[in-house]
Amino acid sequence: MALLLGKVALVTGAAAGIGRATALKFAAEGAKVMVSDVETKGGEETAAMIRAKGGEARFLRADVSLAAEVKALVAGTVAAYGRLDCACNNAGIEGAIAPFIEQTEANFDRIIAVNLKGTFLCLQAEITQMLAQGGDGGGGSIVNLSSIAGLIGFPGLSSYVASKHGVNGLTRNAALEYAKAGIRVNSVCPAGIDTRMLDSLADQATGGKMTSRQMMDGLHPMGRIGTPDEVAGLIVWLCSAEAGFMTGAVVPVDGGYVAQ
Repeated sequence: MALLLGKVALVTGAAAGIGRATALKFAAEGAKVMVSDVETKGGEETAAMIRAKGGEARFLRADVSLAAEVKALVAGTVAAYGRLDCACNNAGIEGAIAPFIEQTEANFDRIIAVNLKGTFLCLQAEITQMLAQGGDGGGGSIVNLSSIAGLIGFPGLSSYVASKHGVNGLTRNAALEYAKAGIRVNSVCPAGIDTRMLDSLADQATGGKMTSRQMMDGLHPMGRIGTPDEVAGLIVWLCSAEAGFMTGAVVPVDGGYVAQ
């Protein structure tokens, strides 16, 4: 039986990569999916992919760094499907690689606005809706996309590292505050995953001389980077009843990277 049959799920940053894989996995497990991103073309494509496989999905554009757009996104999800049961706050950016003292204020502000403030705003709007559902099947499950950069440091990525450590802090606090309301909040922390973001980091770090696989495969004890599907599977499982006693968890999906 499908893990999330009849549930309603929202996925931000779903135009590609982990977000797209998660939206597709939610649908495959029976959920109706609201797909969101700032990239309209990719987001519409994700929703169309779900519908082509017989699922139910719509796209709403939203910039998660803007409170009004986040509130409109959650309201739009409820208007379309009647409620909100699951959310994956995946939208994020990597920003520029630079030594700590050369990180610009503009780069720091933008990364924090999307990765940390965006997660904060999404959590507020999602939890508010889940609380409003009350006894009528109330509660819900939220998964925030962090990173192994939320667990350890990475030279050259201080702004990104700060944002992802912050995401894990928000996860733990929201989990504690709303556990008795039946709302579970967890983080997943991927290492190198085969996405456009990793390609961008590899290009910045090596000046285009190495692909993400050439740069990252050997850094993982399993000898390879991961796939978006491998992260999506955990996210969707965390949103299911099978993870019903998990909240406040910060879970690496990293091929053993942080065990070194």
